[in-house]
Amino acid sequence: MTAHNVAMEVLFIYGPAAAGKYTIGQQVSEAMGWPLFHNHLVVDAVKSLFDFGGPGFIQLRAQMWLEAFSVAAEHNRSFIFTFNPENTVDPALLTAMVARITEQGGQVHFIELRCDEGPLLARMGAPSRQQFGKLTDSDLYQQLKAEGCFEFPRFCDPDLVLDTGVFSAQQSAHLIMEWYRNRKPQ
Repeated sequence: MTAHNVAMEVLFIYGPAAAGKYTIGQQVSEAMGWPLFHNHLVVDAVKSLFDFGGPGFIQLRAQMWLEAFSVAAEHNRSFIFTFNPENTVDPALLTAMVARITEQGGQVHFIELRCDEGPLLARMGAPSRQQFGKLTDSDLYQQLKAEGCFEFPRFCDPDLVLDTGVFSAQQSAHLIMEWYRNRKPQ
C-alpha cells in the first residue's frame, strides 16, 4: 500500500472527541499494515504520573510525542497518528512534530474528521471509549466545550475531510485508503 512513498509518511487523523479517530485509525492501520500511534497511548501513560492538563503532563506528553515522531522519521517508519485538538496542546508542538518528519524527507497527510454534536454525544458513553480513559460523560463534554477547552487554532490545510456523522467508521477508513491510493505523490 505504500507504493507512493520514497520516505516515510504519517496519516495524521484529527477531530473532536468521539468523532471515530481511533476506530477509523485502527481499520486503516490493519488494511495498510502501518502501526497506529493513537494519542491516548501517550496521554494515558502520562496521566499515570500527572493530572491531565497540568504543567508536568503537558511537558511530558510533548516530549513523548516529539521523540516518537523523531525516532519514527529516523527509522523511516510510516504510521498513523490520532489527535484531538484541545487547549492543553501548544500549536507550536504540532509544527515541531511535523518538522521532525519533513526534515527527514517524510510527508504528513492531514485527515480531518468532522461530526455534528448529536452523533458525538450519542457515542460519548460507548464502552469502547472507556478502554483508553477517554471522555465518556456527555455533560462534562458540553461543559468543557462551553469553557473553550476544545478551541484550537487552525493548524493545517487538511488533505481530506470526512463527516463521520454521515460515513460509518468502515466507510471512512475505506475513503481514506482510496484517497491515499489515488492521491498524487508530492
